Amino acid sequence: MIKKKSMVTDFTQGNVPKQLVNFAFPLLLSSLLQVVYNMVDMIIVGQAMGKVGISAVSVGGDITGFLTFFIMGYTGAGQVIISQYIGKNQRDRVGVCISTMFSFIALCAVVVSIVCLLLREPLLSLMNTPAEAWSETLAYTGVSITGLIFICGYNAVSAVLRGMGDSKHPFIFIAVASVLNILLDLLFVIQLGMGAMGAALATVISQAVSFISCVIFLYQNRKRFDFHIKPKDFFRWDKAMLIKLSKLGVPMAIKSASIQFSKLFVNSWINSYGVVVSAFSGIANKVSNICNIVSNSTGTAGSSMIGQNIGAEKYERVSKIMRTVFCITLGIAVILSIAIIAFPKHIFGIFTDEAEVLDLALEFLPIAVMSFMSSAGRSTMNALINGSGNYRINLITAILDGFVLRIGLSVLFGLVLNMRYMGFWLGDVFASFTPIWIGILFYYSGKWKHSKIATE
Repeated sequence: MIKKKSMVTDFTQGNVPKQLVNFAFPLLLSSLLQVVYNMVDMIIVGQAMGKVGISAVSVGGDITGFLTFFIMGYTGAGQVIISQYIGKNQRDRVGVCISTMFSFIALCAVVVSIVCLLLREPLLSLMNTPAEAWSETLAYTGVSITGLIFICGYNAVSAVLRGMGDSKHPFIFIAVASVLNILLDLLFVIQLGMGAMGAALATVISQAVSFISCVIFLYQNRKRFDFHIKPKDFFRWDKAMLIKLSKLGVPMAIKSASIQFSKLFVNSWINSYGVVVSAFSGIANKVSNICNIVSNSTGTAGSSMIGQNIGAEKYERVSKIMRTVFCITLGIAVILSIAIIAFPKHIFGIFTDEAEVLDLALEFLPIAVMSFMSSAGRSTMNALINGSGNYRINLITAILDGFVLRIGLSVLFGLVLNMRYMGFWLGDVFASFTPIWIGILFYYSGKWKHSKIATE
């Protein structure tokens, strides 16, 4: 019997730019597809319901995003640990990491969903949800929270595959989800008139299909990924591995959640300026996230490659990976900046044709350009910080970026200096540069060479 070829990719040797492009390109396509089907929700709801629908999807999406980012800290930790095990050729530990991560994340997702369903009305009040959009936002949030386990599950499986150097199959599954999401949006929102709730239901169903497909694929190909796991292993965890995951996962979760929490804080104040500003802010976040998600996908590829090379103690390749990540993300940022400066109302007009909303587009241009530029350096330094598995640096970044600077600067500009919603936008974008200067100090200190959490 012929043994099937291993599906694990070795990043510790070979041409760095070629490997990064080949690995990052499917992640890039996956990220773009995620942007597309997130935008589709807003476009279809916006065209069908106007600014009320856009505000509902925006506010509800902020809450769901916060919950997802908190749990996803553990998937990021799992990806780093798996990549370092691959680099050190300790394949026997990969299966233990997978089963522990899956079972723990599933438990967290269920508990968080139940608690947040019970508290969703107080959460919407804290978000200063516009009164006109209250009922639609409540419906959207309820459905989205119910499907949280599928979103977290898909991201967990994708993290495992990325840690092993496979970005092609997560792209295939997210492509299927994207097409299904668009079709269901048209059915639920346009044909059946289900409003924002229909958009949320379309997203949950498509994510569920993607998650189930990913799990089946991973299990059927477990031998080709060089790990051994039984179905019952998905429902139990190894205590020592859970401690290791938590050691890195908690700071990464705090980092993600604190940044998202501070964004919720900023957006809650922005929402208080009325439904027009709330609706435009939701659109602006979607546009800004185009560059962020694209650069983050390149940084995610870089972190897996860096993790393997730190595990294998091939430090010279780490610098090459970082330079390549920066060049790619900077190029993307420049292209998007030129596009949004040249065609601001055309780009924002995709979502709505309401003049009072589009009038804010020109005010937002400097914010958008700064956001695009910060994403280039941020993704590069996050690739190093995350790939090294240094939980202390992640925690420092979380505190400064999430709480101290984003909230502090937003209050300073928005309230103290009375710049209103523009001040909150400025505070948000200035804080996004925090990981860059922290990452630069971390790189030149050389401490990343000694951050091998997989061997601790």
